[in-house]
Amino acid sequence: MKITVETTVAAPIGKVWHAYTTPDDIKQWNTASPDWHTTSAAVDLRVGGAFSSRMEAKDGSMGFDFAGTYTQVIENQLIEYAFGDRSAQVEFSETPDGVLVRVRFEAETLYPVEQQQQGWQSILNNFKKHVETQ
Repeated sequence: MKITVETTVAAPIGKVWHAYTTPDDIKQWNTASPDWHTTSAAVDLRVGGAFSSRMEAKDGSMGFDFAGTYTQVIENQLIEYAFGDRSAQVEFSETPDGVLVRVRFEAETLYPVEQQQQGWQSILNNFKKHVETQ
């Protein structure tokens, strides 16, 4: 099952793309709630290149790694990647209101679909806020 989340970012496409693909930016926006943070991020933005990030609870109680491999990269348009046995696509489309960022990913079976959608949407909302306030 695929889940889709999206937001429109009021910023130029170059700024949106840069913030989505730059480790320093990723560490600032990649969180689903204020009690979590991303402590590290790495990006090798090319087909076959790897990416990773580490999310941790700010109280140190838990954390997890998110990592995968890019399978398709079209600058300012599309990023596709595999992570574990799942995949995701991130589309960037210019609109009159800004850049529509749409993320589609394969749901996992451990957590409810609604929880996964809410978590990924929260991260995307933080991304929008980060880009628009820079």
